[in-house]
Amino acid sequence: MKSISIHEFRDKAAYYLKSRETISVKRHGKIVGFYVPVKESDETEVQAALTRLSQSVNEVLTQSGWDEEKLSIALDLSQPE
Repeated sequence: MKSISIHEFRDKAAYYLKSRETISVKRHGKIVGFYVPVKESDETEVQAALTRLSQSVNEVLTQSGWDEEKLSIALDLSQPE
């Protein structure tokens, strides 16, 4: 899974929105979200995308050594950094 900064995602949004690659988006070096592409109005594709998202989150947890609670806290943008 590719990881990019939020600025790169913003600046190259058209490129990434055409891509079929799942991407983690980072802000100040911390993952703040994921982009998981799906085909329009295709329920099977939406379910497949959710499966890919789950796999990506599990990959992040494995690589970081974090548990779901720590990842949830890291992704909580309402908290000050």
